Amino acid sequence: MLIELTVENFVHEVASSTPAPGGGSVAALAGAQGAGLLSMYCHLSQNRDRLGNAVDQLQHAGEEARLIKMKLLEAIDEDTLAFNRVMEAYRLPKMTGAEKAARNEAIQQAALHAAEVPLRTAHGALKILTLISEVAGRGNPAAVTDLGVANLQAYAGMIGACYNVLINLSMITDEARVADLRKETGLVRSEGEKLFEANKALIEAVII
Repeated sequence: MLIELTVENFVHEVASSTPAPGGGSVAALAGAQGAGLLSMYCHLSQNRDRLGNAVDQLQHAGEEARLIKMKLLEAIDEDTLAFNRVMEAYRLPKMTGAEKAARNEAIQQAALHAAEVPLRTAHGALKILTLISEVAGRGNPAAVTDLGVANLQAYAGMIGACYNVLINLSMITDEARVADLRKETGLVRSEGEKLFEANKALIEAVII
């Protein structure tokens, strides 16, 4: 499993000549790293004497971030498996009419799955951006740069995942499903971009 590799080996695997793991898995990792940093920021913001009732909100955000982190880590392998499934579908025999029909159906199912996996990643990264917006400036100011990097990583994960949804839509022939997925992806991206910029402004106001 990719998540069991060392950081060095994972990067070497990405840099190899094989097409997977690729952008989808790296996007999921970026989102997971953002979730991890957000969780750390919340962990470091538990001084109720200094932060008052904000501690309760920070604890809740930290718990959510940890759950999302686990889902995003799972998506690292899920994305590569989804890509491999598409490649396997394209390699199916197509000599007879029955084989062609079975192959086409397998390609459609695999392509749909390959679009849905990064869409879940995008939603997870979007949730991290949302949580950052709820706690930015409320926690330990000494950890605000960690929150800033969390914002960057979650944004990269969200945008990267959206790219991977859109590229897979080109293989899907169900026009209604493609339209739904394109619309959902656009909404996620639009909301994520607004959150990222707002978070960035709040965080940089403390740093600079």
